[in-house]
Amino acid sequence: MVSVDHFRQELRAQMGRATARGAIDVLVSSGELHRSLGQYLGSAHGLPSCCEAMQAEIKPSDILLVEKTNGAGMTVRYLLPRGAA
Repeated sequence: MVSVDHFRQELRAQMGRATARGAIDVLVSSGELHRSLGQYLGSAHGLPSCCEAMQAEIKPSDILLVEKTNGAGMTVRYLLPRGAA
């Protein structure tokens, strides 16, 4: 199973690629982030770890579009560039 750190690294990489393209934001769903690391949804999936990583990266200026409820995952609009952590 992929750890929270793996998801967080991939999320930051996606943000970095979007920033390099000149994007002002990036829309990330937990399902897409989960699949980007080769994780497929099933009974023993790592979606909670994925959501935990996404939640940890949320800053006050970001927008939570879909909350993680009932195991459905989440979607966040992260504003770019991220600036200093």
